[in-house]
Amino acid sequence: MAANESHLKVLVVEDHDALREVTVETLEARGFRAIGVDCAEAVCELADQHDFDVAVLDLNLPGEDGLSLARRLRAVRPDLGIVMVTARDQLSDKITGYQHGADLYLIKPVDAEELGLAIQALARRLRPEPPQDQSGCLDRHSRNLIFPGGELTLTPDETTLLTALALAQDQSMASWQLLELLDRELNEHGKKQLEVLFSRLRGKLKAHGIERPIIRAERGRGYRLCLPLRLL
Repeated sequence: MAANESHLKVLVVEDHDALREVTVETLEARGFRAIGVDCAEAVCELADQHDFDVAVLDLNLPGEDGLSLARRLRAVRPDLGIVMVTARDQLSDKITGYQHGADLYLIKPVDAEELGLAIQALARRLRPEPPQDQSGCLDRHSRNLIFPGGELTLTPDETTLLTALALAQDQSMASWQLLELLDRELNEHGKKQLEVLFSRLRGKLKAHGIERPIIRAERGRGYRLCLPLRLL
């Protein structure tokens, strides 16, 4: 990331001309160096000329969509900050966005001032400080879970579950919601699979010196995340 947050270079990919122009102008007024294009294909033409710190992506783009573009950019630039801006507001949409490489997922309409503050916050988040007290941090891209005195690499399913719980209201979700995210059967067999997955995760955490439970089963409902978990 750029050393000075106010001089971040921001790429805006938005096919709505007026919205793209307003977003770029507002970001420039806040001190960002911003440029806008109307489709994913146009990004390729800029790749050799611009080294961006943050990309702001609309999901409903003509041609290659924002999810595909985010995944492609993440593969080439692991350090790139990616902000997805979309009208898709379901939890499953958010999870999909994060799985495709998003650092932030904002629901339209997004106030330009809020977007600028979000980009500044993202700049700070991409230079994380070590977690303190009993809080933890999950890097969704490397799948590393970091706690004071311990660190371990999670499986893709474990990463999906912890990410979903961290994003959910009250950090809790019903079993059927978690099973849907994992594309598992919504029956007793699926619930048993979920129990086994969480049991193995607890065992891994304990083996790495993380004694305090971070996941609690809630009878008749599902599971709750018991400790603060920062997502990267």
